[in-house]
Amino acid sequence: MSDNLSKYILTTIAYYDVMDYPMTVFEIWKYLTKISSGDSNNERFSLKDVMVELENEKLQKFMEEFQGFYFLRGRKSIVLQRIERNKISVRKIKIVKRVVFWLRFVPFVRSVAIAGRLAMKNAEGKSDLDLFIILKKNRIFTGRLLVTLVVHLLGKRRYGNRISDRICLNHFITTKYAVLGKDLFAAHEYAFLLPIFGAKTFSKFQKKNNWINKYKPNFEFSIRSSYVIADSKITKFVRKNLEKILQFDVIEETLSQWQEKRIVNNPKSKQQGGIILCGHEELAFWPNFENQGPKVFEKFQERISHLK
Repeated sequence: MSDNLSKYILTTIAYYDVMDYPMTVFEIWKYLTKISSGDSNNERFSLKDVMVELENEKLQKFMEEFQGFYFLRGRKSIVLQRIERNKISVRKIKIVKRVVFWLRFVPFVRSVAIAGRLAMKNAEGKSDLDLFIILKKNRIFTGRLLVTLVVHLLGKRRYGNRISDRICLNHFITTKYAVLGKDLFAAHEYAFLLPIFGAKTFSKFQKKNNWINKYKPNFEFSIRSSYVIADSKITKFVRKNLEKILQFDVIEETLSQWQEKRIVNNPKSKQQGGIILCGHEELAFWPNFENQGPKVFEKFQERISHLK
């Protein structure tokens, strides 16, 4: 067995401890994490390997187990917290599915997935509902506007102080499947995506982004069919015919110029520590990103240094 496995297991438990996320044996194996994407890229481990290594006395000095969850020593309280957040997340996912039911009719929408803490089933009661949306290539600005309008008309769009149980439309890509961020935090985010609509399109996104395995060598994408809302003849018919009306390049070009100007002039786009991506292949809006990826990694390094 590789001498690296204990290191990877402890790295995984410590990284997700920052998110108050104790892990099952299966989750440790599936989301096994390497800090550097350059370390032993082809090194994979079996579930049995992980189960055996978790019994290693040296490793057990740093972690505990309770009700089937593993976590850093002294963090037993996050187990019951995760169980409670799982219940909260199940309720919130039902809200998302009701919204996605209508998004199937929206022109140029090809896939919708839940992102963030909700995808991990680790959401708090006051949390919003992050979505990751794939739109037809060359129609990202048209698609984004139409999605925003529908979610707003449904009374579920997040804006101002309306946050809890509201849809946060902060990440769109196209069917070219290109994403700019390809670091450890991005690998975690994409690994946990929970597709709700457009399973075939989402599968293509998975194949195009196998760089995730550089950080998570055991990870394999899977579609949990119990969460997926199927397309139908009616939704396909409506979407197809509306796309014929809205397919002209002049519409996309006009909406592109208008939205790009609004994004640039938005005060949130200028917030220090934020990340705003505004292109024809990816739109992403994380004005408080420094409190997400960088902060998670900073706290992770602190935990690792204490363990050493």
